[in-house]
Amino acid sequence: MSISDQSISEPAVALPAASYWPATTDVDLDVTTVGALLRRVATEVPDRIGLVDGPADPAQRRRWTYAEMLDAAESVAAALLARFRPGERVAVWESNRAEWVLLQMGAALAGIVVVTINPQYRTEELRYALGQSGSVGIVHGTEHRGVSMTGIVESVRDELPDLRETICFADWDAFVASGDRSTPLPDVSPDDPNLIIYTSGTTGFAKGALLHNLGVVNASRLSAERAGFRDGDAWINPIPLFHTGGGVLASIGTLARRGVHVVVPQFDPALVLELMETERGALILTVPTILLGLLDHPDRPARDVSALRTVMCGGAKVPADLVRRTKSTWGCDFSILFGQAEMHGVLTQTFPTDSDDDQAETLGRPMPHVEVKIADPSGAPVAVGAEGEICARGYQNMMGYWNMSDATGATIDADGWLHSGDVGTMDERGYLRIAGRLKDLVIRGGENIHPLEVEELLLEHEKVAEVAIIGIPDPKWGEQVGAVVQSADPTDPPTPDELFTFCRSRLAPFKTPKLWYFVDTFPRTPSGKIQKFVLRDRVASGELREWQ
Repeated sequence: MSISDQSISEPAVALPAASYWPATTDVDLDVTTVGALLRRVATEVPDRIGLVDGPADPAQRRRWTYAEMLDAAESVAAALLARFRPGERVAVWESNRAEWVLLQMGAALAGIVVVTINPQYRTEELRYALGQSGSVGIVHGTEHRGVSMTGIVESVRDELPDLRETICFADWDAFVASGDRSTPLPDVSPDDPNLIIYTSGTTGFAKGALLHNLGVVNASRLSAERAGFRDGDAWINPIPLFHTGGGVLASIGTLARRGVHVVVPQFDPALVLELMETERGALILTVPTILLGLLDHPDRPARDVSALRTVMCGGAKVPADLVRRTKSTWGCDFSILFGQAEMHGVLTQTFPTDSDDDQAETLGRPMPHVEVKIADPSGAPVAVGAEGEICARGYQNMMGYWNMSDATGATIDADGWLHSGDVGTMDERGYLRIAGRLKDLVIRGGENIHPLEVEELLLEHEKVAEVAIIGIPDPKWGEQVGAVVQSADPTDPPTPDELFTFCRSRLAPFKTPKLWYFVDTFPRTPSGKIQKFVLRDRVASGELREWQ
């Protein structure tokens, strides 16, 4: 059975007392590919601007109509097919730029699977991603933050026998001109793979989620529609294109809505605010750190962002105060996203019309054509409001982890349910709330402790800027609760006694941290999530020492 066949099947009947949401089918899926979608939009609105490259110097900004995008993408497809076969994997290792998007579109027309790689990766990480994915080619930048990307590619090339071609974006024009435009393009199916996106790595070993055309097109399109992104709107995109937020939701969501994709080369709050004004941005997708950077920037009050209708935010827990502050400051709507690369980026989302409480406190309702349940360890739905693992089934599920059958089997069960590893609840309306990660649970003396509850409490303390709760092995209790704290003011940090007293007055004794660690910065994934496994490793190695 194909992916599209699975996605339109009628869902099972929900148990009224269980945390289960059946797949809704009131909105049709667009059963197409990324390449076919580009052709359709270029036919419908050929002269409409579809892509803007947004460097800091306005004189260097470039624009493409949809007709020009298609023409460029067809040239890219011909150049790729002169070197690679449909179905082969080609990596992209570069910061945001318009050519990244054109390469993505050309690869989709050619049936080439794009492997997205974080430009911050260094030698070992790049070698792993290229080797694990079996990439036969790489298109890369020249340098990133003072590090030679060309030099790193050359240093690993001889160790990767599958890697046949290396292409630098500095040679883009010559590359695009190198193909034969008369080369016939392959027939690509909606079920065919489109992208490999490596997981952020909050638990360590990176895995490549294999995403298909049907999921890339529809997850992005339906998310954009739910957020109120209208036909022809401008989307300001500071999210890295190697991430599902940038390369799926923004890039393809804009295409599906025939809008303007404004590519921000790297996050600079002053530049983003200027582009929001000059490009009349109607929507911006952010993570909390980006959103705070925009709201706190001194240029913000002077910028006219009256075209902004919706701020979307995800990638990490979005504090309620940040939601309310954003809506109050800009007079805009807000939409919370929750999902994973394994689900093509989004599983649930709030509506702009949702109440302030729902916007600030929930993850929204499941997207169309996907079943969601909150499951107990046996896989059965728990009672409404009870905690369990968030699981999903439908067209949005990845095809699997590339070349990792055991990891795929541990994530997608025999009945097709994808196990997210996130603990949450569902209310009687189908709205989800997050409680934490299963693997982040601290189990002290047989009691389960959700780090998020303790973290949210500590964030209320005026001297705490950020905090991560982790389990520390303990011979008596199994695990002890440890708190890793970043001070709001490094010159006036809180003391462990002060924080212990603060927590103890509002938490059960077993939940109150007993071990305290202080850091200047946290190790993070590219999407901004704290890498708790790194903190645990640093404690175990003695690199991070308890505050005495």
